[in-house]
This record gives sequence, structure tokens and C-alpha cells, in this order.
Amino acid sequence: MNDLSCMHAARARRSPATDACRRSRVRNARRVRTVAAAMTTVGFIGSGNIGSTVARLAVAGGHDVVLSNSRGPGTLADLVAKLGPHARAGTPAEAASAGDVVVVTIPLASYRDLPVDALRGTVVIDTMNYYPARDGVIEALEDESTTTSEMLQAVLPGTRVVKAFNNIFFQHLAALPRPAGAPDRSALPIAGDDPGAKATVVALLDSIGYDAVDLGPLAEGWRIQRDTAAYGLPYAANPENWTAGAAQAGRADIANAAAEAHRYRDM
Repeated sequence: MNDLSCMHAARARRSPATDACRRSRVRNARRVRTVAAAMTTVGFIGSGNIGSTVARLAVAGGHDVVLSNSRGPGTLADLVAKLGPHARAGTPAEAASAGDVVVVTIPLASYRDLPVDALRGTVVIDTMNYYPARDGVIEALEDESTTTSEMLQAVLPGTRVVKAFNNIFFQHLAALPRPAGAPDRSALPIAGDDPGAKATVVALLDSIGYDAVDLGPLAEGWRIQRDTAAYGLPYAANPENWTAGAAQAGRADIANAAAEAHRYRDM
């Protein structure tokens, strides 16, 4: 069961479902420890605000990172120097080949330009959001018959796509990491169709200072798209000015916000 299902079960006081959630959490915790031990390198296709922030957190969490962008490795020299010896720059194909996990953090309009062959066999994290003014109108997203992550999965055969990092402002992402077990630890939502891929991403989030909230399959990623209750707002000290500081948002906060999401057509 995913975290949203568990939340609804708890509210309804259905004890069999609640017990299933406890068993699921135990299984996931065991799986995550195994995955975390094996994961060493995170590749980045796109190194803007979110990509560079995740890279900083990944290096601090003990990972190596390979950064790339559309302008070439030379444009990343300053960022690599700041990140230190556990970071290097490459082409998108090199970042894709090197990464145990690859973070795709580019404008949605460019999603068809990814190095498909180099990404095969990889867990891919989709951070992308749909902004029609920037990306052009995409009818399948306008009518909500699909999500950005499902679109990405369709053009990346042989990968396992997980949605993450798209619902948080980069300054908040940088400010909120806490050690495991800290009472003020924040959580980030994920969605994905492959349980093993989601466990890998949960392990990555844990290593950089975040808990995770499992929304279910990729199709549920709409719950954290732009303008929903879980998009940015839970992490903002001032919802009217996101640059005014960050606020802790735990697993229950994010699960509740995602559960309250409305389709665009119902807003």
C-alpha cells in the first residue's frame, strides 16, 4: 500500500489495512537499506536551480555526482569546483551512463531530446513541471489524460521513472534537510510504477535529509503538479513570498496536501 492509501485507511480505522501498512513500511525499510548501500553515483541531466541543489545535497550525503547541461561541461566548471572532488561534469549521455540514479531536471519542452540509449536500465527521477507559457500547449496534459512522468516513461523504454523534487522551491529544498529521526524532518512526495525504483529513490531522499511520501503510481503524480495544495506551499514560511524562508512539512502534512489536490478541470 502507498502512503495515501495508508492515510485513508487510518482515517477510516480499518485495522487490516492499517496492519498491512505497518508490514509494508517494514518491508520497505529493509529494501531501502540494501539499495542505499549499493548506490554511489547520481547523474544529472540539467543543472539549474533544482539540479544543482540536489547535487549539493547528494555530495553532502556521501554520493558522487556527474553534472550535465545543454551548453557543455565547460559551463559547469564553477559549480563542480564548489562541489569538490566528488563532482565532475560531462555530457548528458555521460551523466546518464555514470549514474546509478539519473535526475532529469530540464524544461519539459526538451524531454524528447534525452539520451535514450544511455539511460536504459536506469532509475530516472523526473522533476519536470508543465508550464504552457514556457513549454507550449500539450493537449494530453491540458486534458489531464496523462502526466509529465508518464510521458517521460513512454519515451524512455528500459528505464524506471519516479516523480520527485518537482513540488518544492529550490531554496526550501536546500534549507530543510534534517538527520533521520529528527522531529522537524520534512518529507518529499514520490510517485512511480516500479516498487524497486521507488525504494531506490526513498533511499536517496533519506541520504540527503528527507523522508518520503509514496503517492502510488506515476498516474498519481498530478497530485503534486503546479497550483495544487502540495505544490510549494507546505514548505513556505510565507505562502505569499516563497523567498521569505522555509517551513518544515512532515509526512502527514504532505500526504494530506496531496490528498486534497483537485484536477485543473475541478478548480
